[in-house]
Amino acid sequence: MVLLIGLMTGCATGPRLASPSDMGIAERGHIDDVPFHAQRLYQCGPASLAMVLNASGVDVGVDTLIPQVYLPGREGSIQPEIQASVRRYGRIGFVLDGNFESLLSELDAGHPVMVMQNLSLPVWPMWHYAVAIGYDLNEELLTLHSGEEANRLESFRRFDATWARSDRWALVVLPPGEFPVSVGPRRAMQAIAAFEQANDAQAALPAWQAMTKRWPEDAMGWFALGNARHADGDANGATTAFREATERRPDLAVAWLNLGLTLEGLGKIDEARQALRRAAELPGRWQDEARGALARLNG
Repeated sequence: MVLLIGLMTGCATGPRLASPSDMGIAERGHIDDVPFHAQRLYQCGPASLAMVLNASGVDVGVDTLIPQVYLPGREGSIQPEIQASVRRYGRIGFVLDGNFESLLSELDAGHPVMVMQNLSLPVWPMWHYAVAIGYDLNEELLTLHSGEEANRLESFRRFDATWARSDRWALVVLPPGEFPVSVGPRRAMQAIAAFEQANDAQAALPAWQAMTKRWPEDAMGWFALGNARHADGDANGATTAFREATERRPDLAVAWLNLGLTLEGLGKIDEARQALRRAAELPGRWQDEARGALARLNG
């Protein structure tokens, strides 16, 4: 066992980090209000999930989550079940980019991070979920609710070595309309789209609206907001969002197409014809559909 531990940790090096000022974070931080649920046999997944859900405002216990995410045949939990449960409770799970600085940035912002580690060797995995809740850059220590231990201190080097064996999987759980500080628009859009598919357009609306405020120049965010508003029965709001998308990306044919179809539904035929004409002029997968809609409108 001593030899095995030496093989696991002897060659590991700590993550290379920029200075706190360059990262834009404090030298240390701790999230005080994350409830602790001790792990039972093979059930670190439900325990860790309960902690991040509780921290996001969801009142759910470990016993409720066990049948949702724990797979007895695998003696553990896997990520799709975890993500599905997050959405089931009206929260959005954002998978981080696996960068240690991103992890620290989220903790500095007050977002607990559910992480996956392999506490053994890659060829003999011992998968484990925990929740990172704090850090100290001077001491190079991470604070985790892990296993049966609350506020466990683990060196950056030790944690990063075990985290790397899971491809540095990390999850931030937030209510619709809130975002991790370290994600960009594409990663955010993927998370919101998955949430919308599991719930409905109305549930996702706060997230799409917040996305257009966070990244106002992102055309796809406006396009997604238009689709959600349309699905929620707000044709006028959808029209506004689709127009915003086309202003930011005049070559976004699908936005012109949806704008034209929505305007047609509102009885604004001249405006609809103009939008459909723009969509029909742009090459790509939407061109034939736009031409067909325009022909129908002109016919």
